[in-house]
Amino acid sequence: MPRLSAETGVILPPGQPLLDRAVPAGFPSPAADYFEMRLSLDEHLISHREATFFVRVSGNSMTGFGIHDGDLLVVDRALDLADRSIVVAVVDGEFVVKQFCRLPDGVLLRSGAPGHRDILVEEGQELQVWGVVRWSIHKL
Repeated sequence: MPRLSAETGVILPPGQPLLDRAVPAGFPSPAADYFEMRLSLDEHLISHREATFFVRVSGNSMTGFGIHDGDLLVVDRALDLADRSIVVAVVDGEFVVKQFCRLPDGVLLRSGAPGHRDILVEEGQELQVWGVVRWSIHKL
């Protein structure tokens, strides 16, 4: 939806300006003349609006997957679960973020950092995969 800029009184298209080219990580590039269009993070990050939630991460057990303490996860509950997906799951009533691994005789919820234990879901434990993590947003 277009919005009105309070500073200029100009109607702006939705989203934020997007450079029309990738920014090289190695050499500087003048970028002022290369704005192409506007980017809506909602449209870029969210496929299923009604089934998508944001979840704040607490802890460091997933740093090996690029997920850090305080990150904001974009979780899509409409996606099909695939082996090795990063998921938000509920194990015996407790939320966790882990890698979902199918085993021949069960499920392993794998941590992504040394010193943090995996969770082998055993018979009698309650497991619900709450959603599939699509994005992790963290502050640099």
